[in-house]
Amino acid sequence: MFTLQMTSPSFYAVSALATLSAIVVYTALRVIYNLFFSPLSAIPGPRLAAISDIWLFSHVIRFDQCMAVQKLFDIYGPVVRIGPNKVVFNDIASMRNIYSKFDKSTYYKSLLTNENEHAMTTLDHASHSVLRRAYAPHYATSNLVKFQPEMNEVVQGLVQFLDTTAMSSPVECLALLRNVMVDITVSTSYGYRLGAIHKWSLQNEDPLSTAIHNFPIRGVLRSALPARVWDVLCKIPNAKWRQVCDSDKIMAEFVSERFYQARATMTDGKLHDVEKPPMLHRLINYTVPSTSSNLPDLNIISECMGHLVAGADTSSTTIAYFFWELSHRPDIASKLQAEIDEVMTDAKSLPDIAVLASLPYLNAFIKEGLRLYGGAPSLLERVVPATSSKLPGYDGYDLLGFALPPGTIVATQAWSMHRNAAIFPSPDTFLPERWLPTSHPGSVEALATMHQHLIPFGTGSRTCGGQNTAWMAMRMIIASVSRNFDIQAPAETNERSMEQKDAFILFPASKECRLAFRPRV
Repeated sequence: MFTLQMTSPSFYAVSALATLSAIVVYTALRVIYNLFFSPLSAIPGPRLAAISDIWLFSHVIRFDQCMAVQKLFDIYGPVVRIGPNKVVFNDIASMRNIYSKFDKSTYYKSLLTNENEHAMTTLDHASHSVLRRAYAPHYATSNLVKFQPEMNEVVQGLVQFLDTTAMSSPVECLALLRNVMVDITVSTSYGYRLGAIHKWSLQNEDPLSTAIHNFPIRGVLRSALPARVWDVLCKIPNAKWRQVCDSDKIMAEFVSERFYQARATMTDGKLHDVEKPPMLHRLINYTVPSTSSNLPDLNIISECMGHLVAGADTSSTTIAYFFWELSHRPDIASKLQAEIDEVMTDAKSLPDIAVLASLPYLNAFIKEGLRLYGGAPSLLERVVPATSSKLPGYDGYDLLGFALPPGTIVATQAWSMHRNAAIFPSPDTFLPERWLPTSHPGSVEALATMHQHLIPFGTGSRTCGGQNTAWMAMRMIIASVSRNFDIQAPAETNERSMEQKDAFILFPASKECRLAFRPRV
């Protein structure tokens, strides 16, 4: 006969205590290792950051990561440890070396579009170069100038809208300019007129524009939360929250429709030749040299989605801050208007983009705006490879005297590169004149050094492919608006409401920028 014996309650208590003790001991040993024995233990930084990602996470969720990292540079110098395996630096020589050689970190996987890779999320250089060769010809200045009529049409729509609201209440510029950039990006990338500005003016924002705005928020939260937690949160039945969770799906539906419409016009596997093929057509026609085959359909759709995200909210937020500066800096506004008036005798007709590109003060104004209000000022993560060509035979990387083992995440941020007081005197002051050659008599090197530190579109081999489009749009929008309007800020738009926050991309603390546009006499 067998007797079933019950395990005594004390057995479970002892097991639970042993498990808890093991966890406590492991955690304590891990803390001791990170603080005193890790290869990174010699690098200065907050103690909490050395033992846990909690320090960094606390600033991510408060949207002040850029400023927090800058404060660490001010305290500890150009190399700081901000995580158990993460080191940030503020040094141009290191920046050039790292961003020309090292692959991206897995952080970028949070920005997958349609749950698939695109140029921004490919980690290694080889995969990225395949995609970049496919879209790069579209962003060549010689090609983009062909799309100036389409961009002019969008900018004229913006001026017409501001004309109709000139004597009414202030306009929310973040949303307005986002729709402007969505129209520009869609028209040049797909050859399609979305009419986002018109829909927004009727208080009926296009779902695509909303999705593009929500997508970076979705990416930041997904990167900071465990996958299971994110899946549970996306089941919350709140309309605005569901728009954030579904932003990827909404963009995928729009781009897929444009893609299959283009495919329907193909003959013998190729699209008909056109004078200025939009980027979508180029991607469909592109043949990968190594395989002699076209890009997969899913890859093309994901790539086009990535360019929508990169090209809309970033530039639109920067331009909104341009307008904010003009609203309370009449000295700058008058100089800018005087220069533009000379080349825009007809207030409603933009000159050729080459003319705008030659205007010294306009371009100095934009550079200064990009320095202080670049749309993506945050950390751009890279990973130390197993070997380093800089130190043959050494398994790791030497960063300003600190040995970093393979797998260490390293990064710098435009926010700090742009606020180096040794390079940019009075770094927090908006001063376009600093970019004019006349401000640096006899010192060409000083101006060249400033340009080397200006990285609003990233740096190295992974710089933003669409920066030429952004420059064209900024010149055209600023010229047209400055030629036609004086900008005024109501009481609710002030230094506090426009305080900069970051969720990888920049945004004001109030999440809006209300300004009034008064027709110039």
